[in-house]
Amino acid sequence: MMPLTMAKTGERAEIQKITGRDEVRQRLAELGFVVGAQVCVVSEVAGNLIVQVKDSRVALDKGMANRIMI
Repeated sequence: MMPLTMAKTGERAEIQKITGRDEVRQRLAELGFVVGAQVCVVSEVAGNLIVQVKDSRVALDKGMANRIMI
């Protein structure tokens, strides 16, 4: 298991765990980041990511992306 920030561009992965406070986990769940969901890193700039989850693209800062374990 590793944080989403370690994934390479274009790599598909399955979310294994989401860490952080309840509010943070709830917000990520609303965006589609739930355990078992497939994510794909579209691009990365200075640790900040654009990821594809379900049928949408979402921008995450480095701190949020580090809470998502793949």
